[in-house]
Parts: sequence; structure tokens; C-alpha cells
Amino acid sequence: MTKDRRVDDMDTPELPANLAFLRRLVTVLTIIMIGGVVTVVGLLVIRLNANPVPLPLPDSVTLPDGTEATAFTIGSDWYAVVSAEDEILIFDQVTGTLRQTIAID
Repeated sequence: MTKDRRVDDMDTPELPANLAFLRRLVTVLTIIMIGGVVTVVGLLVIRLNANPVPLPLPDSVTLPDGTEATAFTIGSDWYAVVSAEDEILIFDQVTGTLRQTIAID
């Protein structure tokens, strides 16, 4: 005959205080890390699914004769065109007039 053995409190040794604290600390940090990953993934999903606000691009850009554009950027009240001749042409965004020409060395 086999006798069922029950585990009593006396059979399991109690953990030392510093080890119990460490165990709780690891559990709390694991929960915080899981929460952080879920938050970051949620924010990424929200940001990537948001409708982007279109930039106010000019309808047309009138460049000086013989200038070939290689790049374009836009600022708060200006836009710039980088030319193949290594110049940056800065235009006023409202009027479209040339404000400044910067030579690139």
C-alpha cells in the first residue's frame, strides 16, 4: 500500500530574505519590460496608421536659365533647390522669388 504524501509547509524551506526580494524584483521588472514593449508597439502602430499631413509644395518652380535641379527641400517660409552646378537656390515660398544663392565649395 502506498500512502499519499502531502507537502507540508515544513517540507519546503523558506527562501532567504535577499533572495525573495530578488525574485520579486525580477518579476516586477519583467512585467515592466512587457508593458514597455507593448506600449512601443502600440505607439508604432498608431503612428504608422495615421494619415500623413501633406506638405504645401509649390505648384511650379521657375529656375534660372540653364539650371538643372538635383534636390529639393522645403522650410517654414522658403524652399531650396540644389542645382547640378553646385549651388543652393533659396526661394520665397509665397511669392516664388529667388531670395539667395549659395555656392557650394
